[in-house]
Amino acid sequence: MALLAVAVIPLTVLAHQGVQANATQLVIGLPICVVGFIVARRQPGNPIGWLLLAIPVGVLLSLDASTYAWMVYRLGYRLPFGPVAALLESAYILVLFVALPPVILLFPDGVLPSPRWRWVLRCYLAVAGGLVAAAYATTVIIIVTQGVHLDASGGLAAIDHPSGPTAWLSKANLIFLAVVAFWPVFAGRLVLSWRRASGDRRQQLKWLMTGSAVAVAGFLISNLVPALDPAATAAGVGVVLPTCLGVAILRYRLYDIDRIISRTLAYAIVTGLLVGLYAGLVLLATRVLSFHTPVAVAASTLAAVALFNPLRRRVQQVVDRRFNRARYDADQTIAAFAARLKDAVDLDSVRDDLASVVHQALQPAHVSLWISQRD
Repeated sequence: MALLAVAVIPLTVLAHQGVQANATQLVIGLPICVVGFIVARRQPGNPIGWLLLAIPVGVLLSLDASTYAWMVYRLGYRLPFGPVAALLESAYILVLFVALPPVILLFPDGVLPSPRWRWVLRCYLAVAGGLVAAAYATTVIIIVTQGVHLDASGGLAAIDHPSGPTAWLSKANLIFLAVVAFWPVFAGRLVLSWRRASGDRRQQLKWLMTGSAVAVAGFLISNLVPALDPAATAAGVGVVLPTCLGVAILRYRLYDIDRIISRTLAYAIVTGLLVGLYAGLVLLATRVLSFHTPVAVAASTLAAVALFNPLRRRVQQVVDRRFNRARYDADQTIAAFAARLKDAVDLDSVRDDLASVVHQALQPAHVSLWISQRD
C-alpha cells in the first residue's frame, strides 16, 4: 500500500501528466486506507475494515498502472511489463463493483441482518464477478490480438470490427445493469434498518447517511462548479465519508452527530440569509437610493454584522427543534427549572426538582446532590 502511494508522484512527473488529478485520487484513497486499517485493527472480525483496505489498493494500483502504461505506449519509454500495466489499469473495477457495495450491506458490524441476505450477497458477488471477468477477458483479447493502443485519456482503445472483442464487451451491459440493480436494494436495507433502529444503531446509521450526503454533495459541486473540481469530490468522498464510516463503526462520540448536523445547517442557513441580505441592501442603496458604492457596501456590512447573532440564535433554535431534539428539550427543561426556581422556598423541593432536571437533561446513570450544612 505504501509503495503504491509513494510511486504515484514520481510516475506522474515522469509521464508529464497533471499532478492535480492524480493527487485527488491519492487524497481519496489514503483516508479510506487509514480508516480501514483502524477498523481492521480494532475489529479484525469485521469484514468492513478489510473491504475498506481493498478500496485504496485498487485505486492506487489502477492509478500507477495507467501512468506506467502512458509512459510506455504514449511517450515511448522502453520499460518492461507494459501489457501488464495496461491490464491492471482497470483494477478500479474490482473496487467499484466488488468491494464497495458490500460495505453498505454489511454496515455497521459486518453481519448480515438475516440468513436470506446471504443469498442476496452471493448473487451480487456472482454477477459482479461475471462483469469483472468479462471486462478483463475482453481486455486480454484486445491486448493479444491487436496490441496496446491508448487513447488521449489514457484508456485502452480497441481497433475492432463489429464481431470483435469490443462488440462482445458491449453485450456485458446487461450484466452491468444487473449489478447496478442491486445497489438500491442495499440502500433499501439501510432505510429499513433506520426505521427500526434506536439508540446507538440509529446514531450509527445517521453518521453513514451524513457522510453519504456530503459525498454526493461534493460530487455534484465538482460537476457544477469547475473551480472546485476535483477538490469537492476529494473532500466529500475521500475525507468526510470514510471518517463518518470509521466513527460509526468504532462508536466513537456517536451522539455528537446531532450537534454537528444542527450546527452545519444553522451556519449554512445563516450564511445564505446574510449573503442574500447583503446583496439586497447593496442593490437597494446603489440602484434605488443612489448612494455611492463605498457607502452602500459599508452600511450593508454593518447591517449584516448587527443581524448575525440574533439571526444565528433564532435559526439555531429552529434547527435544534428539528435535528437536535435532545439539546432543544434540555434547553427547554433548564429554562423551565430556572423559572420555577424564582418562586421556590422549600429546600427539599428544590433539591428534588434539581435532580429531576439533571436526569432529564443529561440522562446520567446516577444522580446525587450534596448540600453543605452551615450554621
